[in-house]
Amino acid sequence: MQQIRRGILAGFDRSTYTASVLLLEATSAALSNVPIATHIDGTSAQVGGLCAVLFFDEQNYQDAIIIAIAPNGSSGIPTPAPGRITFVPGFQQFSATTINSGVTSTFTVTGGSSGIPLGALGIVCKVFFSSPTAGAFLHLAPHGASDLTVYMTLGNIQVASSFVYGGGLLAADAQGKIDIKANVGNCTVWLSTCGYVV
Repeated sequence: MQQIRRGILAGFDRSTYTASVLLLEATSAALSNVPIATHIDGTSAQVGGLCAVLFFDEQNYQDAIIIAIAPNGSSGIPTPAPGRITFVPGFQQFSATTINSGVTSTFTVTGGSSGIPLGALGIVCKVFFSSPTAGAFLHLAPHGASDLTVYMTLGNIQVASSFVYGGGLLAADAQGKIDIKANVGNCTVWLSTCGYVV
């Protein structure tokens, strides 16, 4: 018979996504190497946090999974707010893509093998570009933004045909798309991602 029991997270191993748990109903019962459900963000796995442990077989304490984690009252365990960052292996979204001056190009940065899930609010990105025109710069924004100038700007390029490098957090629209607009001159652009915001 399946059963859900309350516990306190005693440890978390990011490499195996498993935890040690002290069961509240039986203070002497401690479990180790309990898997954590993949929908739980690693930043929520705070030692001392309350957790819900689902036992698939109440007679076998090793046949369990942690299905929820919550703050533990006034113990100082933070309540994770929306906007947490998750890092993923670097991924080249596109390279040496030319955007003509005055043109806005749209790119999808979620899904596929990028490691960025659909529904991500934004990306952690590295961007660089070159232009044969001194003074060229880029505006980057979520797709369809009414004013691209209020998001990310990269440039102005000081010497023609040199490079400008930058990086940061960039919002994406609900479909995981961003817009990049070249200004003053044609720009050849590279963009890679290494994380996302949920």
